[in-house]
Amino acid sequence: MSELSVNHLLGIKYLNKADIKLIFETADQFKEVINRPIKKVPSLRDITIANLFFENSTRTKLSFELAEKRLSADVINFSAAQSSVKKGETLIDTVNNILSMKVDMVVMRHPSPGAGIFLSKHINASIVNAGDGAHEHPTQALLDSYSIREALGSVKDKNVVIVGDILHSRVALSNIYALKLQGANVMVCGPKTLLPKYIKDLGVEVETNLRKALNWCDVANMLRVQNERMDISYFPSTREYAQQFGINKTLLDSLDKKITIMHPGPINRGVEITSDVADSNQSIILNQVENGVAIRMAVIYLLASKIRK
Repeated sequence: MSELSVNHLLGIKYLNKADIKLIFETADQFKEVINRPIKKVPSLRDITIANLFFENSTRTKLSFELAEKRLSADVINFSAAQSSVKKGETLIDTVNNILSMKVDMVVMRHPSPGAGIFLSKHINASIVNAGDGAHEHPTQALLDSYSIREALGSVKDKNVVIVGDILHSRVALSNIYALKLQGANVMVCGPKTLLPKYIKDLGVEVETNLRKALNWCDVANMLRVQNERMDISYFPSTREYAQQFGINKTLLDSLDKKITIMHPGPINRGVEITSDVADSNQSIILNQVENGVAIRMAVIYLLASKIRK
């Protein structure tokens, strides 16, 4: 069987095209599993996985935990809010204490960019990055690409626009890497204040007019406005943002063609997209959630198969 070229999933930029293809093919098999009456397989019965979330998360944490349990892994959940981190314990001490319990894999979300990379150099366990600051969120980008492939047949040559808060978004960065690697054309669209200065260096087009961007694209991935990461005001008001960069059904129906709508969640309904768009037949948001479990099962399974060697 083919195997991944990496021992950790730290970011999309460390993967190659063959890795993504292998993850998708493995996810195809697991998607069949999770749609059966008995949704469990005994693949990882001897593997222990620790979920370390130093930042709040509901969807990603639940998705990883469900993926691990579907594979029959032993799961330890760790939340920094209730931990000794509050008492000043360092990241390495925290993780080493958990590893002394004989943990094979660590799924970690951390507010500091590069936390997973730092950890991978200091501990002897496989690391899955579940989001590090505004850096990367690789499994989200993989499930987004997988959902596009499912909806449109392939990712290659598709026009994908990522709309919104590009500056603070780890989802945007991981998506750009993943989509470019698979041969998609990528555009970013948002207020100038939320577009990083380096963004064109990543080989993407930049557009500040939402209607033009939507008429160009096959897929629009609408990002959440990340108020919790904003220390200054990047636009006058939420209402004005919604008027200029939000999608409503009137705008969607007035376009030259039918486009596919995505959102990594959680949705600010009425800001990035209105409810009638989120719940329309052009939206694949719930498919993304389902595909998230299959993709995370695939990633964990493929990394675990390398641990056993």
